[in-house]
Amino acid sequence: MSPAAYAFSRYKFLGDGQMFFWLLTNRMAPPAVFLLPYLQLYSTIKLMDTHIAVALAHCLFNVPLAIWILEGFMSGVPKEIDETAFIDGYSFPRFFATIFIPLIRAGVGVTAFFCFMFSWVELLFARTLTITEAKPITATMTRTISATGLDWGLMAAAGVLTIVPGALVIWFVRNHLAKGFALGRV
Repeated sequence: MSPAAYAFSRYKFLGDGQMFFWLLTNRMAPPAVFLLPYLQLYSTIKLMDTHIAVALAHCLFNVPLAIWILEGFMSGVPKEIDETAFIDGYSFPRFFATIFIPLIRAGVGVTAFFCFMFSWVELLFARTLTITEAKPITATMTRTISATGLDWGLMAAAGVLTIVPGALVIWFVRNHLAKGFALGRV
């Protein structure tokens, strides 16, 4: 995602504006639009009821979102920093990992936060693309009512399990959220 966002922020190429807008419209489309093609594709290639099926479906929405968010942060870094690093003898991978990514770490934190939250609350793919073997915790939370009533133990366990990953993501990106939400103006 980062190299694609870097390419959009640093280079001009034929159709870059249209492709960038297409990335944004991918996030605007409701997941239900992609559900039938995914069901047909995953049934054909035997990916139904696997964790990979849900992960690939979430990539359809989160990769364009991540590229779109990161491009804004990367465009805020002056191009002269790139040129200076290359003059100093940095290779592109070394420059990208040691200089550029630390400059936009607030943006990476905000991007990670949004991608996680959009994936974590997405229930349509989780319920439709899995049957029994690969049921995500969010889908389990909606199926806790049995014939005998509520299963309070299962609900309590699922509630804790749904809170822990979100708390961990926020804990890891907490230092970058305020700066990132203000687009580096803090």
